[in-house]
Amino acid sequence: MSAEITISGSFTFHLYTGGKRMFINHHLFCAAMAQGRKFSRDAEEEGEVTRVRLPHNREVFGIVQQRFGGSRMKVLCLDGKTRTCRIPGRLKRTLWVRENNIVLVEPWELSGDEKGDIVYKYKNNQVDFLRKHGHLKKLDEVEEF
Repeated sequence: MSAEITISGSFTFHLYTGGKRMFINHHLFCAAMAQGRKFSRDAEEEGEVTRVRLPHNREVFGIVQQRFGGSRMKVLCLDGKTRTCRIPGRLKRTLWVRENNIVLVEPWELSGDEKGDIVYKYKNNQVDFLRKHGHLKKLDEVEEF
């Protein structure tokens, strides 16, 4: 997998990602940093939307209102219920959630009106796509209050 990094100016570096590490030319990187240039990732975060995960079965959209710590947080779901949600262990290290993020919540089998699991976090370009296609109509009503 490769990505591009553009340094504020005309320099462009190509990243080759293998697993969790990113490799770039060390000498060019140090030279750019010495000149006080900043990096921005253009490849994945601001790219076009190819696929967006939609709710299946019991899953609902939600907005993170408050973080409690210990991978637990208070989420206002678009079905009108406020749930205490957690990030499951398989996603703890990969899913970084902050307040006001749009997430996908799967309510629990028991006490599903009060508790749930966060199974996916939407990026900003995916949220724009969902709004444009009408999947987050209730979100605008909730944000008014």
